[in-house]
Amino acid sequence: MATLRVSSLLASSSSSLHCNPSIFTKCQSSPRWAFSFSVTPLCSRRSKRIVHCIAGDTLGLTRPNESDAPKISIGAKDTDVVQWQGDLLAIGATENDLARDENSKFKNPLLQQLDSKLNGLLSAASSEEDFSGKSGQSINLRLPGGRITLVGLGSSASSPTSYHSLGEAAAAAAKSAQARKIAVSLASTDGLSAESKINSASAIATGVMLGIFEDNRFRSESKTPALESLDILGLGTGPEIESKIKYAEHVCAGVILGRELVNAPANIVTPGVLAEEAKKIASTYSDVITVNILDAEQCKELKMGAYLSVAAAATENPPYFIHLCFKTLTKEHKRKIALVGKGLTFDSGGYNLKTGAGSKIELMKYDMGGAAAVLGAAKALGEIRPFGVEVHFIVAACENMISGAGMRPGDIVTASNGKTIEVNNTDAEGRLTLADALIYACNQGVEKIIDLATLTGAIVTALGPSVAGAFTPSDGLAREVVVAAEASGEKLWRMPMEESYWESMKSGVADMINTGPRDGGAITGALFLKQFVDEKVQWLHLDIAGPVWSDEKKNATGYGVSTLVEWVLRNAL
Repeated sequence: MATLRVSSLLASSSSSLHCNPSIFTKCQSSPRWAFSFSVTPLCSRRSKRIVHCIAGDTLGLTRPNESDAPKISIGAKDTDVVQWQGDLLAIGATENDLARDENSKFKNPLLQQLDSKLNGLLSAASSEEDFSGKSGQSINLRLPGGRITLVGLGSSASSPTSYHSLGEAAAAAAKSAQARKIAVSLASTDGLSAESKINSASAIATGVMLGIFEDNRFRSESKTPALESLDILGLGTGPEIESKIKYAEHVCAGVILGRELVNAPANIVTPGVLAEEAKKIASTYSDVITVNILDAEQCKELKMGAYLSVAAAATENPPYFIHLCFKTLTKEHKRKIALVGKGLTFDSGGYNLKTGAGSKIELMKYDMGGAAAVLGAAKALGEIRPFGVEVHFIVAACENMISGAGMRPGDIVTASNGKTIEVNNTDAEGRLTLADALIYACNQGVEKIIDLATLTGAIVTALGPSVAGAFTPSDGLAREVVVAAEASGEKLWRMPMEESYWESMKSGVADMINTGPRDGGAITGALFLKQFVDEKVQWLHLDIAGPVWSDEKKNATGYGVSTLVEWVLRNAL
């Protein structure tokens, strides 16, 4: 992002710049900009956090600091952008918005007004920095009384992703400036329907809330963002947009929980700690969420041999099978659905040990990214409280370690539906835990299931680091999830369920092996899971091995929470 100190431009601009009490010409000392609106702060119930309750000393004596989630008042206002007062104003502009007339003046009315107030500084800055409104471009003008940030939205801004990126850019600028009060506006809202404006405001708010968040629990020193309030200008006001922004706050709380769970290392988040987090969610939303935690003996009674075989080596951190259930107390008919998340809090690979620079063993704390998304969705839905839907959140949490009691290559294990699996690779363990989790989900009488798992490296090879792979035999369910993902701004792509590949998964001594050839590995992984889903149940598998983690930011993304919540709401009757 280019940053311009306006003093250099001021020297070459007209000396007749007058001082008004606004962001554009505030040259003299004056009170800080102020505006007020009453909105419940983000994450109002975040006082209960798993890392705060860890008993005893962890490996390395690490004790996380308090979670420093942002608390931002957010509101939609009809204030004139040019008259708005605050610390930082971010304007999202498309390439068309940056068009000039024959005198090199902006054609866009809002940019024209801003530029006039600044005596041509805006046009001069955008020309000097070759700012043309392309996606990813931004410039930051430092004025005597605050800052203006121009953010490029590309040729057109028609997706939630564009507005989410605008919010993130505004958050980045706010953090850099330690701004307390910011506003975000679009240069033009032409062509946006009333519904599109509401959704755009929600996406901007989401971008700001997630962009301002930093996970500093494991730093000895950190700077807390100063941001206190956000105004979204020019996209309308009223109950509908306020409700949508409130919805965004709840979803962001879930995303942040998901990020924190994945970011926390395996010496902090163990299967037991993950189970404690589930209990806390149920305690916080006890009127709509119940919890049942099964220990190893109870899982043994349910004949979960596939799951328990993975957990067998982790004697220090035993497995816990997590089952949360959301339902309102009303008597209306409910659609029953399940969200199943892979919950490997650490994956060493077992006897097929992850080795070498490309194994990413140091990042295997994120192998519970599916579980984190499911628990994040549970938290968000506890706040949103949709009617007409019963949701089961299921996680078979454990570690995949090495010991004399551990699962060996060549072992045959039996899932709770009686099917036998020859383990030809102990590093294909997630699907074994999911096998029993999916059987358990079907036994709850659900109509639809989505499972999320960091299942294969093959999906990253196929789709890259930003896109999840969706596998399902159901065209209808595929459409539902694609629509939910598009509305949430999360990327996924439907992959084929090539049944002929199942031949490579046949065993000579058992019903199946747990991993096939390297080629088509993401497909055979999905075909394996399909063996444990009742034919009457619609099922979709999301392989999130790519987007669960950002190598650029070295942080978890919270991927999946937004899509899951959106999908659940669309299934509410």
